Amino acid sequence: MPQTPLHAEHARLGASFTDFGGWDMPVRYSSDLAEHEAVRNSAGLFDISHMAEIFVSGPQAASFLDYALVIQSSAIAIGKAKYALICNAQGGIIDDLIVYRLADDEFLVIANAGNRHAVVHALKERAIFQGFVGVEDKSDDFALLALQGPLATELLQQVVDTDLSALPYYSIARGKVSSVDAFLCRTGYTGEDGFEVMVPAADAVKIFNSLLELGITPCGLASRDTLRLEAGMPLYGHELNLEINPYQAGLGRVVKLERDDDFVGKSALAALAQKAQDSVLVGLVGSGKRAARADYEVFSSDTLIGKVTSGALSPTLGYPVAMAYVSKQFSDVGSEVEVDIRGTRLAMTVVKLPFYKRSK
Repeated sequence: MPQTPLHAEHARLGASFTDFGGWDMPVRYSSDLAEHEAVRNSAGLFDISHMAEIFVSGPQAASFLDYALVIQSSAIAIGKAKYALICNAQGGIIDDLIVYRLADDEFLVIANAGNRHAVVHALKERAIFQGFVGVEDKSDDFALLALQGPLATELLQQVVDTDLSALPYYSIARGKVSSVDAFLCRTGYTGEDGFEVMVPAADAVKIFNSLLELGITPCGLASRDTLRLEAGMPLYGHELNLEINPYQAGLGRVVKLERDDDFVGKSALAALAQKAQDSVLVGLVGSGKRAARADYEVFSSDTLIGKVTSGALSPTLGYPVAMAYVSKQFSDVGSEVEVDIRGTRLAMTVVKLPFYKRSK
């Protein structure tokens, strides 16, 4: 099983590990609750070096990505980023991505670890039709660290030579972190402010420890999951997959059908946009302390209407929250449903996502 360059450091810190996307990743160091609260109240540090880093460059890089993805990458300003989807010809979601524009003719695409090879294959296959463009998978060359929380900017600024206050949300800049060349991405997956710091894999241990020395809490994937769930952020393999289209997942706004040019999946997505979806993604909240977990069935009276994709007892809110795909007629905000939790029905209410928003 692949390990990140920081595996030995995680073990030294007492982390327990789990298989995530085929990687041996730290799931927690102390307690899920303590790590979750560190991110909500101060700052936490995640090793996300399993993620894929793909560089797209060349004179036709922008027009190529316009064709390969559902967004218009050519409209991204240098130094900015955009959330994107890469779909197949039928409109199914291969992966959700973040696209950063580094220069007129150079982009960085961050993909999910489990979909690395599928995304690289799709991009290279689509590049054949688009002229002068290069697609390079440099995932093994870099380590990626996510520093998230209300104190993230203040703490990171102590070891960075770039003015972080000048970087808006969804932007990227080059700088030095503890004298190491790095990409500083003001993005994240927790609902908090923060940065994803991308450095050469050879410097991963140095940068990881220099950030911990600032008093930042190391955090594992368990807290990352409850944080992203509270923020209503989808996880591939749970809320997203090849059988799900963007309109079911509430991501229709990402698809730019109004463009004059063509992109992979456009005709199928145009048809799906006009079609009533059989099931759609909703947020659910309940009471008490029992959590609705992934794959639990959702009912209205005795009618099976859907299935939970992600669920937990929210550490921040103190009550159960879940995301689920349910039949469209039961998806209105305020609809009352029940989730079967090991033979016991838990009443839950459909709410608008996200469950949690940070105060700005």
